[in-house]
Formats: sequence, structure tokens, C-alpha cells
Amino acid sequence: MVPGFLLKSSLRFAAMLGVAASGLALAPGCAPADSADSRTVIAVTLLPQAAFVEAVAGNLVDIVVMVPPGASPHTYEVTPEQMVALSRARMYARVGSPVEFELTWMDKLIDANREMVVVDCSRGIELIESDGEAHEEESSEEHADEDHVHSGADPHIWLSVRNAQVMVKNTCDGLVQVDPANANVYRANCEAYVAELAALDAELATAFQDLEQRHFIVFHPSFGYLARDYELTQIAVEQGGSEPDAQYLIRLIEEAKEHGIRVVLAAPQFSTRSAEVVAQEIGGEVVIVDPLAHDYITNIRAIAEAIQRVT
Repeated sequence: MVPGFLLKSSLRFAAMLGVAASGLALAPGCAPADSADSRTVIAVTLLPQAAFVEAVAGNLVDIVVMVPPGASPHTYEVTPEQMVALSRARMYARVGSPVEFELTWMDKLIDANREMVVVDCSRGIELIESDGEAHEEESSEEHADEDHVHSGADPHIWLSVRNAQVMVKNTCDGLVQVDPANANVYRANCEAYVAELAALDAELATAFQDLEQRHFIVFHPSFGYLARDYELTQIAVEQGGSEPDAQYLIRLIEEAKEHGIRVVLAAPQFSTRSAEVVAQEIGGEVVIVDPLAHDYITNIRAIAEAIQRVT
């Protein structure tokens, strides 16, 4: 586990699918808080958000990632070292959807640094229920309030490239607020990165357009927004955050056979036991995809390629 999780924003780390990209994690105490040339510290909840900040801010900031590589936002607990790093942050970019880490920790994180600006990256994004039903749009004030976040909503908003564009723009707005001297740089970088994401969205739409098999099986239901964007159907092995019971597994295996599915997607943050059972029964395989990988564009392409292998 990487200590401290204070990341130089110009460096890469934690590549997806087991391929490590070069990078460097700095312990919180390594960045001089009072140095005249110290960079603005920006905190985020997840690694994909670190990629968004890097794309917009380049080497103008240092990034504190609260849920480190290999950890799950459903269970992770903050360390004292991270609290020290957070105390120097000028801004916190929260996911804003009901990610369990934020539901549990956000109030405590804000209490640790009352001076930092908190940006809701989900502002302007329509949340969907895990069963695919959309929420009515909320005001930004309500959406930022924990009491108004729908706990039944799918929290994995970043896995939609269309949502990611909104998240990047919200992140940019926050950076401009805390560091107006570099506003032109942030806005130019944001525009360029959003254009890259728009191109990726068009690429995926083309790739999925003629896909005959539009159902895919995944252990943890992370890809509801991606499935919505391209008219796919996600079938989850997991039941309500828990391992499935025997009867459900039987029904799932029958459904997989009905659709001719031969691949079960699983994430490195979760046990693959049930996924392997399903794969064995359908004569298929388990493919690991990481919904939390740092290299966002490369990772989304890898996830899309894995979904296209369903048969």
C-alpha cells in the first residue's frame, strides 16, 4: 500500500489490468507546506478523478487521493497520514454520487480542513438507480447535501465518458475558484481534455453500435452508466452488495447461457469466487477490469474491449 497518497500531479501510477505505469507517491510530510514554491494541494476521492485533475492542472498542483490503489471505496478507512495531507488541501473534489466512502467520511474530511473548497463533481449529472431508473434532477445545493443524496442511486458516475466530461468541467471550475491566477491554463486544458473524452465517446458509440450481444455479466454492478450510454444491459452477479445465493446463481447461469455469454467481468477490489463459478458453468472465463484505474482513457477502452468479448 502506497504511504501517504500525496501524488505529484505530473506523474502516473497504478495502471489498469496489472500493467504498472511509472509514478511516484509522496508521503504527506514530504511536500513542504510553507515553501514559497509549494504547489496548490487538491484532494480527490478516487484515482480516476486524479487523472481529471492532472489533465486540467498539469504540474501546477499536487494531488491527495483518499482511496488509494487497490482499495475499495465501499470499505476504505482514512489513515492519520492522509488527514495530515488533507489539512493542506485548498480544494476537495468529491464524486458527489452516493459513494460509500464519501457517505461515511465526507463530514469528517471537511471538519479536518474547513478552509478547503468542496466541489461536487456530480453537479449536472442525472443519477440512475441501480435498476436503471433515473432520478429527477436535483439542484446543486441539494445534490451536495448528504441528506439529499439518494443512497439507492448508482454511485459509479465516472465510468460514463459522458459523465466524465461534466466531472472534468466541474473540477476545472473549482480549480479556477481556488487558483484564479492560472484560470486561463485550466480552462484551455479542460477544453482540450473534454474534446478527447468526446472523441472517446464517439469511438465507443461506433464500437458498440452493431454489437449483436448487448448483455454482459459483471460481478459488481459498476457499469450501469456506461451500459445506459450505449444501450447495453449489465447483469450483476453480486446481490445487494453481497455474494449471491445458490438459487440466484442458478438463474444467472441460465440467463448467461440463454444470451450466449462466455465472459464474466470482475474487478480487482472484489473476490472472484462467484464469478469463477459462473464462468465455469457457462464454459467461459473471468476477465479482470478495474473501475478505479488511474489512466482513465486507456482504462475505459480496455473495459469496452472486455465487454465486446462477452460471446
